[in-house]
Amino acid sequence: MAIDRSKPLSEITFYCRPCYRTFKAAPARVEDAPVLDHHPYIYHGECPHCGNECDQAGWERGLLKAWANATGPRTEEGRAATAANLEGHPTKEEALRTRFNAMKHGLAARTATYFPAKPDGYAFCSTCDVDRVFCQSQPACVKKTELFMLHHAAFDQRNPKHLMGIYSDLQASVFALVQQIIQTIVADGVKVEKLVWKHDPDGTPQVIEYFDEQGNRRLLRDDVQAHPLLKQLGELLTRSGLSLADMGMTQKVIEAEDNEIGRLAHEKENQEGVDTFRQRQVQLLESMAEKVMRANKQTDTDPILIEYQQESGK
Repeated sequence: MAIDRSKPLSEITFYCRPCYRTFKAAPARVEDAPVLDHHPYIYHGECPHCGNECDQAGWERGLLKAWANATGPRTEEGRAATAANLEGHPTKEEALRTRFNAMKHGLAARTATYFPAKPDGYAFCSTCDVDRVFCQSQPACVKKTELFMLHHAAFDQRNPKHLMGIYSDLQASVFALVQQIIQTIVADGVKVEKLVWKHDPDGTPQVIEYFDEQGNRRLLRDDVQAHPLLKQLGELLTRSGLSLADMGMTQKVIEAEDNEIGRLAHEKENQEGVDTFRQRQVQLLESMAEKVMRANKQTDTDPILIEYQQESGK
């Protein structure tokens, strides 16, 4: 039996944008919206956490519209056509993608050992787009569970393609960090100079100053050191495969590649074709047959061999 949704609802799902929370409650205020044919009402509620006025969750409004427009097949022919759409599914590829769906809760339980669900309890929660109420109802962090499942599927199927999206994002983040380090070094300079200071009779530290030949006031500096980020920059470039040697941009690598290309090109020019090789083999076999016949003829006419055969009675 169809549900009558032409009247206001008694319970609505609201979403609070300031505190990123979703909650169910009776609407505090209902507005008429005649332009919305599927459900001519707009609901407002008060967030129990921050007190701000909230609107109905967008996904629930979408469901109301979908329910109003959804009819489904009503005739026997329509139902038969709908059932026929499922024939041949799931395919082999679909089965590989969905084979780990049944393992979700078990994997989440294992992930919960390290990352139990704690909305806004981790440092990475500030940028997470998962609903906090939904996250709290899960046994483990949703994002970490997804990461766990992808790695589990990749190693089980020995297919690294499952991890390409994750590691491409990771490589992009590492490169963005390298750029920030470079910008910081350029802004600060490649060297760091330490100021020389002393304590006055009152025990107050003071920086030692002097006047140069032009009478300008200068600060005395000592202990010049390289910028501390230079070391981290070199390690990131090496470990991430972003060095010139890894990217094939050094003169040694370029010369080695040019020599290899030249060697392969020379070998290709001197390489004998298959047909030519077969013809040469046939000619060798024919000449070998002639040599065998010539050798047999010489053996039959050899006087010493003939005399030996006569003496031995052969």
